[in-house]
Amino acid sequence: MTRTLPGDPSEAGTTQRMIRVDHAGEYGAARIYAGQLAVLGRGDKGDLIRHMRDQEQVHLDTFKTLIADRRVRPTALLPFWHLAGFALGAVTAVMGEKAAMACTVAVEEAIDAHYGAQIDALPESESELRSTLTAFRAEEAEHRAIGLEHGAEQAPGYRLLSGAIKAGCRVAIALSEKI
Repeated sequence: MTRTLPGDPSEAGTTQRMIRVDHAGEYGAARIYAGQLAVLGRGDKGDLIRHMRDQEQVHLDTFKTLIADRRVRPTALLPFWHLAGFALGAVTAVMGEKAAMACTVAVEEAIDAHYGAQIDALPESESELRSTLTAFRAEEAEHRAIGLEHGAEQAPGYRLLSGAIKAGCRVAIALSEKI
């Protein structure tokens, strides 16, 4: 049994923060793909990016429903993520297809670790949410694999670009949980 200390969030509060940040993350992911499609949508990677965007839209719609059904306050940062997500997608796409794929890989690696930690932390009473996160995590891993198959690691400055995007994701997660 896990011991709680005074000031620790309740089980319900912890789950609400998870839903809030996951909604924000899926919103950001949809915006990243929108930015990539604005630049690369007519090229040979357009259908591939649309496939990943469509899966992210299902994730976002699921979290929109959870936000409403569980009366969770969404992050106040959605307007910022609207712009930042699109800009990240568009800028990496302008850098080239491989940089766009590097962006996808970096984001999905950060989300995979994030979802894994959430799945481990969810209480037994949240089996349905755990199943949802597990399914979404598998699709995020698919996106990572797609990015790697399409040359992400050959993007100029891959390690630097990937590290910067992952750091940005960690900051976005921390901010969206609270604000």
